[in-house]
Amino acid sequence: MAEAQNSPTLGSARAGGPPSVGSTTTGSIAVAAESTIATRMSAPPSFDVADFPVPHGREEEWRFTPLERLRGLHDGTAVANGNGVKVAVQAPEGVTVEAVDRDDARLGKAGTPADRVAAQAYSAFEKASVVTVPKETVLTEPIRIAVHGEGGTAFGHQVIELGAFAEAVVVIDHTGDAVLAANVDYLLGDGAKLTVVSVQDWDDKAVHVAQHNALVGRDASFKSVVVTFGGDVVRLHPRVRYAGPGGEAELFGLYFTDQGQHQEHRLLVDHNVPHCKSNVVYKGALQGDEAHAVWIGDVLIEAKAEGTDTYEMNRNLVLTDGARVDSVPNLEIETGEIVGAGHASATGRFDDEQLFYLMARGIPEHEARRLVVRGFFAELVQQIGLPDIEERLIAKIDEELEASVA
Repeated sequence: MAEAQNSPTLGSARAGGPPSVGSTTTGSIAVAAESTIATRMSAPPSFDVADFPVPHGREEEWRFTPLERLRGLHDGTAVANGNGVKVAVQAPEGVTVEAVDRDDARLGKAGTPADRVAAQAYSAFEKASVVTVPKETVLTEPIRIAVHGEGGTAFGHQVIELGAFAEAVVVIDHTGDAVLAANVDYLLGDGAKLTVVSVQDWDDKAVHVAQHNALVGRDASFKSVVVTFGGDVVRLHPRVRYAGPGGEAELFGLYFTDQGQHQEHRLLVDHNVPHCKSNVVYKGALQGDEAHAVWIGDVLIEAKAEGTDTYEMNRNLVLTDGARVDSVPNLEIETGEIVGAGHASATGRFDDEQLFYLMARGIPEHEARRLVVRGFFAELVQQIGLPDIEERLIAKIDEELEASVA
């Protein structure tokens, strides 16, 4: 697998990832002001739907997305109904779970909608769910949020808030069939530690468009693991910014794109305060005709963000003909006073040499393929830290590969 890398560390610059083989590269929380800088010529963030024109597919932020398959989420014709989704929260003792009205001050605090669908979702939900972990509370069991689609259309808003020095693991599990547009906010107090595992295991016809906003407090740690398997169209937009120095963010992603599926992950890490870190690693496998994966990784280091240390990487494994990957890492640097910054993008076909090596030692071909793909994803699966979820994902990978062989 060929890998293209670029690690600019000095000066004010914008670096876009070069093409790689097989790819198309084209306490309390003191809220820092959200950057309105448009890193990709996109409209500034806004809570008002009217501030975003209806996309036509020629816009930079929409050019990879099959708008005709969004079922009206992008143009305002989608209407919520009673058969959208059901949300169930299972939380350990001490955690507060609330259903709040849209005037709650915590809503939108982590970030502002960055496109029309996110703004539409913010303006259309009826009740938001807020899960709060009190300060200095260290949970030994995960918070589990089950989002199950029942065939309809829904707009949602979820807030996960950790007080100062609290620690928690949250699993958000998406299943069933739905057309869903949502915003998910993560608010981390000073010194807090949050791990979020978001699983998209939808039925084949589901459409899921969501923006994930994380506001990381002083010396806080945020880890996101996004796992995408199911759905007809899944478009996720994780965004991170910092409320104080010393914050760390790790964004991991694993996706398996099958025949006809469109899976799109668009990330933005906004280094808006000094002395913060970020690390992004996303990996995907693709198989089948018209399987399409899109990864956009934007990292912005603002002029005031001295001492930043950041890196992002995307790797893709193409298992069959007919699949397509678009991988675009972008890095904007506005100060030379940083620790380091870099990115890498790589896409390649299944390694026949690895397959031959295993088969030469008596391992059947289908088993050898399974071992290679498992190894490709291993480092990301291990980031989850929950045995039941890890085993489920390994089983899902095996299921996808068995379908390929069949």
